Amino acid sequence: MHRRWFINKTNPEFLSYITKTASISPVLAQVLINRGIRTPEAIREFMHPSATALSDPFDISGMRGAVERIQAALKGNERVLVHGDYDADGLTATAIVVHALERAGLDVRYFIPVRMIHGYGFTPQAVDLAREIGARLIITVDCGITSFEAAASARRAGIDVIITDHHEPLRKRDDGHNGGAGATEGPAGEAVIPEALSVINPKLPGHAGEVASLSGAGVAFKLVHALALAGVAGFPVDAAIGLLDLAAVGTVADVVPLAGENRVLVREGLRLMKAAGRPGLRALRDICNLSGREMKSGLLAYTMVPRINAAGRMGESRDVVRLLLTADDAEADELSAWLDRLNAERQATEELVYQEARVKLEGGGVDGAIVLAGEGWHQGVLGIVASRIAEEYYRPTFILSVEDGVAKGSARSIPAFDICKGLAECSHLLLSFGGHRQAAGVRLHVSDIRTFHKAINELVKKSVDGRDLTPTIEIDALISLSDITHPLMKEIAMLEPFGYGNAEPLFGSRGLEVVNPRSVGHNHLKMRLKKFAQSMDTIGFDMWGVFDDLNQPNMVDAVFTPGFNEWNGNRYLQLVVKALRPSR
Repeated sequence: MHRRWFINKTNPEFLSYITKTASISPVLAQVLINRGIRTPEAIREFMHPSATALSDPFDISGMRGAVERIQAALKGNERVLVHGDYDADGLTATAIVVHALERAGLDVRYFIPVRMIHGYGFTPQAVDLAREIGARLIITVDCGITSFEAAASARRAGIDVIITDHHEPLRKRDDGHNGGAGATEGPAGEAVIPEALSVINPKLPGHAGEVASLSGAGVAFKLVHALALAGVAGFPVDAAIGLLDLAAVGTVADVVPLAGENRVLVREGLRLMKAAGRPGLRALRDICNLSGREMKSGLLAYTMVPRINAAGRMGESRDVVRLLLTADDAEADELSAWLDRLNAERQATEELVYQEARVKLEGGGVDGAIVLAGEGWHQGVLGIVASRIAEEYYRPTFILSVEDGVAKGSARSIPAFDICKGLAECSHLLLSFGGHRQAAGVRLHVSDIRTFHKAINELVKKSVDGRDLTPTIEIDALISLSDITHPLMKEIAMLEPFGYGNAEPLFGSRGLEVVNPRSVGHNHLKMRLKKFAQSMDTIGFDMWGVFDDLNQPNMVDAVFTPGFNEWNGNRYLQLVVKALRPSR
């Protein structure tokens, strides 16, 4: 797909000032400025994060009341039910809270909904379970902020509820009504929250900046950190810090910005994972063939996270929590092997649905938005398929599974279009919806699909400029091949962990001579790029077709990330090419 190239530039005098005062290279200075890190103090803080930089969890509203209620449960020997979610963020959040409460001495049970049976979120069925097992307190993690019916049911049953969540709350509509498919998300409108004993959600008014972008696992960590700081017996502060490995997995999995508080959580969590202290995560690393490799956020996102998510996509995920909590190496190995098999099944199912969706798409064409529906498509893979098609065609995409006259599925968007606001404007056609700016779930009658497609299509065309339908590749700086040195690589390594909100730096260079281009592996482009006396090896994953479509030019402009290639015990610099165009 054609992409627009955007090159960041900075006033030379300011760039020189940052370079000198922070004692860094001009290349790194430009990268940091692009990320809004523009003072020597901010640079030092960003480059050297530590657990001591974590914010006070009691700054989050509802935290003190939640801690006091948990302390009361300890004194009263009450049973507590932790209600989680079936994705990696919700599962790690569940493990964090269960581990902390058990270590503190509480009688804890946990419930993980099954996607195909219970649907998403905290429901009255969970309240029935709490009543059956005699729990007097329910703590939700990564869900609950829109669970009005379940919270009311718990209150009627005399069961207290603590909600910990990070999703957007529902907000009052202009006509004053609350909740339901007609409520809108975003800043315009007063937040409406369930009637719970305590609601901990950094998306609620009064929170901003770093804390507001926490994942569900991040919010769960703040709760257990608060318990430790409050002096709960049996759960010291170092025990809370020891749960940052789980918080890191959930944070990376939920694709929240890796800046500020999240950056600290992930960086410290990856450091703990390196020590391989938790049997469940160690077993997952082994099954992913990552033993001996440095664990980085990108590697985590593409290997361990999909396996953790596979259980919730393909069936039941309760045993994932068991994997994350076990102290038994044999049990960890058995459960990680189970997840590996489920992930292979998920991949096959995903590919089948993707190919069927592509056939339907090619028959109908692409306009403002893509809406595709299929009879019996597996619910667990619809979000991944929507992501793939949205990325491929760069359009807001809805993938729906049809059953008994109802279409239910997932939506993924592009940066320029707020998919939840779009769904709110189409709410009269929907049975329900909810989610984020870029991802949502939706349910509607099959008879309304055609009308909905037309309506959302018009909204996209009305609210999105034509240029926004062409992806942009943002280049941190134009550099020469001679700039790519081992000292620069050490500086770039200090920017990690990379991910959403802190992308791996992209550099560009013009007028490069192509030397010995060839296709290797599965459609990968291998070549050397040369300018004057300097040349470097490069690899472009899945880019041979791109190079071939450009008629294999002799001179190119390239966008790349510098990295290392390790082969036969040798380690040398190479460029990972992300985009190419013929040089003018």
